[in-house]
Amino acid sequence: MSKQDFGPLLNRIAGALERLAPGVRKAVDLSATDAFVWHATPNGADGWLEPIAKVNRLPLDLLQGIDRQADTLLENTKRFAAGLPANNALLWGARGTGKSSLIKSIHGVVNEATPGALTLVEIHREDIHSLPALLSLLRGRERQVILFCDDLSFDDADTSYKSLKAVLEGGIEGRPDNVVFYATSNRRHLMPRDMIENERSTAINPSEAVEEKVSLSDRFGLWLGFHHADQDTFFAMVEAYVAHYDLDIERETLHAEAKEWSVTRGARSGRVAWQYVQDLAGRQGKRLV
Repeated sequence: MSKQDFGPLLNRIAGALERLAPGVRKAVDLSATDAFVWHATPNGADGWLEPIAKVNRLPLDLLQGIDRQADTLLENTKRFAAGLPANNALLWGARGTGKSSLIKSIHGVVNEATPGALTLVEIHREDIHSLPALLSLLRGRERQVILFCDDLSFDDADTSYKSLKAVLEGGIEGRPDNVVFYATSNRRHLMPRDMIENERSTAINPSEAVEEKVSLSDRFGLWLGFHHADQDTFFAMVEAYVAHYDLDIERETLHAEAKEWSVTRGARSGRVAWQYVQDLAGRQGKRLV
């Protein structure tokens, strides 16, 4: 190879090394807004926070039928916002019952009472492997951070739950004092039952294998269960929405329509109630603002 060939070759090598090396992490101003979404790089070693100007949330008093869960999570969040010890929280249960809505609403309530007290950072389920990088970015910041993961669960071939366990409580550094982790899931133990049973049947020591699988949920000091509503609670949900958005409909007609709507969807939940109200508002030509 001639000397003239070395120049382009070295330039290509240098370019490849630059692409492989982690970039310089940009400083993030957590006071710029109250909410961010975390975007991880494919290898999980870095990422960036996207500011969210307006959080998609409902007023807390519109979330009917979950008063006990709301009171418990609100008290935990207030303590955390004040810099006091607080627990990670797992909100588990039936789909559409207000789990993620409750987290976003409580974030809004606390920040309304104490502006700037809390930052909400959402991490997507597929980016859980990047948690160490995110926590490194958040550690030691002046603001308290609720780290929020919606619809968290793990399947057979997924081993990222092990890194989540270590990050939440078990690692050398542990969870930063200014960070609390709130997650929602349809599964109480974050894993399907057949996955746990398979471990029980194939492992050399079944009890130890199962213990490893279910111990992830033990990292959450708060377990809040959510279940489908009875008919009276479902009617209370739609009535609260109708009153809040000033929709014009007779109570008997409202109940009849809402009941039919829930039957066609096979469930009574906050999500189903909201979907009915959106349909009602659309028929009346009104905006839900």
